[in-house]
Parts: sequence; C-alpha cells; structure tokens
Amino acid sequence: MSRLATGLQRLRRSSSSPWEVLWSALASCGLVLFSQLAVAMVPRLFPNLSLLAMLPIAGLVFLAAIVLGRLWRRFIGVAASAPLFVLFNILLLWGVYVFVIRRDTSSLLDMLINAECALLLWGLYRILSGDPGIVACDSSYLEEAGCKDFVEAICPSELPVLSRVRQCNWCKANVRGYDHHCPAFGTCIGQKNHRLFMALLTGFVVAESTYTMCSTKYITRCINSGTLRSENPVSLNLVISTMLFSILQVVWQIVFLMWHIYCICFNIKTDEWVISNFPCFGLFLHQLQVVFSLAVSCS
Repeated sequence: MSRLATGLQRLRRSSSSPWEVLWSALASCGLVLFSQLAVAMVPRLFPNLSLLAMLPIAGLVFLAAIVLGRLWRRFIGVAASAPLFVLFNILLLWGVYVFVIRRDTSSLLDMLINAECALLLWGLYRILSGDPGIVACDSSYLEEAGCKDFVEAICPSELPVLSRVRQCNWCKANVRGYDHHCPAFGTCIGQKNHRLFMALLTGFVVAESTYTMCSTKYITRCINSGTLRSENPVSLNLVISTMLFSILQVVWQIVFLMWHIYCICFNIKTDEWVISNFPCFGLFLHQLQVVFSLAVSCS
C-alpha cells in the first residue's frame, strides 16, 4: 500500500489533501464523460457520413472538448489528473463493451478483451506505484563527475551510479536511464520501468484495436440485421464514438511505439535525442515546463 500511496502522490506535484485528490478524481471523470459525450454527438449530427469521414471531425471535437473542460476546471479551481483521465477512459471503454457490445462477441474474443482491459489496469497501477529508477545523489557526486547538474551532461562511466542519470525538468527527480516524463502515466520513464512502459504502450494498442474490431462487428451486425434504427440511439452513438476514439488513439500510439522501438535499437533516449538534435526545442520545453509548474502551484 505504501507504493500505491507514493504513486498517488504523483497525481499532483504539490501536496494535496484527500479532498483535493477526490475533487481531482471527480474532475477527471467529468472530463472523460464530457469529451466522450461530445464525440458521441458526431454520429448523431452527421449520420450520413462514413466512419472514415467522421474520424477527423471526432478528433477535432475531442480536442475542443478537452480544451473547454480544462478551461472550465480552471475557472472553478479544480485540478484534474492525467493518470486518472487514462484510468476512467479504460473503464468507460470496458463498460461500453460489457453492457452493449458483449452480446455480439464470441467467447474467445470476450475473454481476450476482458483480459486485456484487466492487464491495462494492472499495468497502470504498477507504473504509477513503481520506481522509475530514482537516484538520490548529493552535490559531492556531481563535483566528482564534473557536472553542474544532470540536465547538461551524461555522467561518465567511471561512476556507474550516475550512468545516464538525468534530472527530470517536470518533477525534479534524478532518474537513472531517464527517457522522458510521461504526463499520461504521471511518472518519469527510466531504467526500472521502461520495459513496463513499452509493454503498457503495446497493451493499449492491442486492447484498443481489439475494441475497434468488436465495435465494428456490433455495428455491422446492426446494419445487416436491419436493427440499426431499433437500437438504443444513446448506446449506438456511444459505441461509434468510443470506436472513433480508439482508432485515433491507436494511430498516434503506433507512431509513438515505433519511435521508442527505434530508440531501443540505437540505444538512445528521447531526452538525449531532443537535446542533441534540437537544443533550442529542449530549452523551450524546459522553460514551458517551468512556467506550467508555476501555474499549477499557484492554481
């Protein structure tokens, strides 16, 4: 339980009371429902469009809903949590599958998608409560390594404790094998959780692809059987909207996964690649994160 408590503390970088965590969870849940219901309006407003034509519209509507949701929660002074946003999206897709799509799914596919959703929840818990490879180093180590800080240089191999240790600009932790800070999971990705991160990213691609296949079968069955108009419009629109959401997720996650596979093959880290190839962009990201951190701490 102590590991889970440590992970929950990452939901916000500042100290939070239980009530603040509760309000953050409610805000995240509300943002998920609002964004998904907004996407569900796309098939209702454009029933004659093909699913492929609905994709860009659904993407724009989803982004607009997220922006409006963030403006609203900032107006009322409630902070949301990206990991909880991911969690509630998993639960929503799983719920739509169980209560709407499941009856048209084979037993084997049913076991597969339920196992995938359960593994995603377990993986999310593990990466939230786990240690990315945080190293506690004092200034004497830095002086011995000849580095002013962990951001500027990779520490020499003579000091294995400091090998490829960098300071995360987001949470100010010194992480061994630091790759990047993942806002979606609310933690740094380092040496100790990089494999779990890759497995979780692959799991999301597989689970959302499976969900897309199941929802496509459900919609096809409704069309072929002539029961499309007799189906509950709310349920049908929710199936279509979550399918569009899953497709959009799979598209960018595959690109993201391919990038990390490339980094693994050439033994580079995302943070190292950004700093070496786009130093100005890396500095811009650092300044942006500092400004965002100050804004969050003041909100």
